[in-house]
This record gives sequence, C-alpha cells and structure tokens, in this order.
Amino acid sequence: MSDGNVRRYPGFGLFSLLFFVYLYLPIAVVIFYSFNANRIVANWGGFSLHWYTTALSNTALMDAVKTSLLVAAIATAVSTVVALMAALVLVRGKNVRFPRVSETIVNLPLLLPEIVVAVAVLILFSQLGLTNGLLKLTIAHTTFCIPFAFLPIRARLQGMDADLEEAARDLYASSWVAFRRVTLPLILPGVFAGAMLAFVISMDDFITSSLLNSGGATTLPVYIFSLIKQGVSPQLNAISTLIMIVSVALATVAFLLQRRQ
Repeated sequence: MSDGNVRRYPGFGLFSLLFFVYLYLPIAVVIFYSFNANRIVANWGGFSLHWYTTALSNTALMDAVKTSLLVAAIATAVSTVVALMAALVLVRGKNVRFPRVSETIVNLPLLLPEIVVAVAVLILFSQLGLTNGLLKLTIAHTTFCIPFAFLPIRARLQGMDADLEEAARDLYASSWVAFRRVTLPLILPGVFAGAMLAFVISMDDFITSSLLNSGGATTLPVYIFSLIKQGVSPQLNAISTLIMIVSVALATVAFLLQRRQ
C-alpha cells in the first residue's frame, strides 16, 4: 500500500516536469521576444525596451485598457452585491419558494454558451434602441459575472455555522448588525474570491465585448485581437507581458490578503 507520497510513483516527477514545461514554455517565449529589438519577431536583434515604451505610449491601447478597467470595476461591484444578496436569500432564507429554480436562474449565464448570451443581449439592446457602447458592455458584463461571484459566496455561506448568527440575534443584535458584525466578516474571503473571479472574467471576455463593440467602447481583448490580425509583433509580446505582470501582481495581492485574513 502506498502512503500517499507522490514521489513513490515512478515517472510522476518527469511527467510533472514535462507538463509544466508544456504549460509555461510558450509564456516564457513571449516574454523573451518582447525584448527583441528587431521588428521581425522570429529574428533576434538584441535586447531592447523599445516595444514597451511604444506600447505604453500607444493611445489606442491605453484607451482600451481604461475601458476594460472601468467596465470590469463596475461589473465586479454590481455583480458581487447581487450575488451576495442572492446567496443570502437562497442559503439563509426561510420559506423561499422554488429555491432550485431560482439558483438555476442565477447560474444560467454560466450554463449557457457565451455566444448565445451575447447574441441575446445584442438583440435585446437593439430592440430597446440602446446605443451607448460603454453602457451596453457594462450591463452585459455584469450579467454574466453574477454566477462567477455567486458560487464562491454561496460555498462560504454553506460552510458557515448558522448558530453564530442566531447567537448574535439572541444578544439583541438587529439583522443588519448581525450581518455586518458576524456574517460578513466570516464570509469575506468568499466575497473577495467571487469579486476577483468576476473581475478577471470581465477583463478576459472577448466574445460579448466583440459583439457589443460600438461607440468607441473597445476593450483590451478586442484591441489585442485586432493587432493579431495584422500579424504578431514585438509590441504585442510586450503588451502580453505587461498583462501577465499585472495578473501575477493581482494574484499575489489576493493570496497575501487571504492568508492574512
């Protein structure tokens, strides 16, 4: 019988090494060639930071970054609040009619193919006559971010002992005080995880953003795709490297905050 030590499995270490090489070698190649001084990506022309300065001085790129950040921030805030209220009702609510149906409706954007949701939202906005591109993006992103924020919050609530809330009520705390002093601090890691997941999903979305791209509301993934159609360049590698650095920084901050919590 094995004691559970993975080192006892022959070949497992080599398999793990090959897996991580396969996973991270393309990323390393992108980072390496982002410092290429040559305009042709495949030909190394020496070390240079030219493409980073070019990317950071690109007005269209900076506008796309600002649009993505604005849409993601609003969508994350709204979807997290809605997901929190939905989780409280479905997990802690009493005499809730058709809880399974309600939970399915909340998770519906996650269950349906994104292209279906995007086309449905596009048709709806066309029927309503909504032409503001930024507003359309914000509403659409908020809609499909709700289930991603809902699942971690619901899991945290289900793992929380309901007796703690009842004890707070027995000590004459109102519903709001019990939620603010007891429930929210205990489920805060789940709320934070849901918010981070919603933010990442909104920043990474391409299909919905591409269909609703109008009125100058171009997000970062849509802009990067337009660059790819013109051919891979060191500037694109530099943009990708900057995105990875920001993503790693956000993940590190989230990890440290959760560890401290």
